[in-house]
Amino acid sequence: MITFTIATCTYNAGNELPPTLQSVLEQDYPYVEHLIIDGASKDNTMSLLEDYKRNNGHSAKGHKINIVSEPDSGLYDAMNKALQQAQGDFILFLNAGDRFHEATTLSKVAASGEDIQRMPAVMYGDTDIVDSQGRFLRHRRLEPPERLTWKSFSQGMLVCHQAFFANMSLASHCLYRKDKYRFSADFDWCIRLLKEAEQQSLQIVNTHCVVADYLDGGMTTQNHRKSLKERFFIMCYHYGYIKTIWNHLFFLVRAIFKK
Repeated sequence: MITFTIATCTYNAGNELPPTLQSVLEQDYPYVEHLIIDGASKDNTMSLLEDYKRNNGHSAKGHKINIVSEPDSGLYDAMNKALQQAQGDFILFLNAGDRFHEATTLSKVAASGEDIQRMPAVMYGDTDIVDSQGRFLRHRRLEPPERLTWKSFSQGMLVCHQAFFANMSLASHCLYRKDKYRFSADFDWCIRLLKEAEQQSLQIVNTHCVVADYLDGGMTTQNHRKSLKERFFIMCYHYGYIKTIWNHLFFLVRAIFKK
């Protein structure tokens, strides 16, 4: 059976954390490790996490809860720690405020990968945008393609990071470039993983389900302009300047006609 590590990175996230913990706890799939990497929070985050583990650490569903709290140098440093400590076959990052779309999400994702003779490199799905109360706001503007490759991301981040399950046999050797990118290292990480999958002739599986409800106004949204600038240079690195500039002209035209 496929095992999942759900990694949640936190820092002073007491207000946003409860729905995330609840959505992991509600998953009906038993083979789950919830790995929480906290950056030595100074609010009530750790008390929430301690209660969460004490009350649910021996869940009848078989979920494991592992918590690490220590200073870090930012989100991507914490995410690298998760990659180095995760015990599941696949890892998904679901940070404070984000939540699974429904209680059967992991069961659906696991079922998508069970018929594959060789365990896939990546399993992916769709994402909805919600407010702080979990109320649906809209579908994510960029939709995942039917067939995903590393070249797909030349059109933007078609698959949200919260809906991207990475095989740990690849992911543990592919850390986030935290010293190079502050806001879009996840974009670069996904491309590099997909490149490695292609080189090893590993499958990429579309789960055809909504995986995550993404909290509107996350870190990338709050630093939108800086994130877009980083993404431009990431795309230039992976796809070349000419193709990247051409694609951005297309993005501009698309945005104008959608108004």
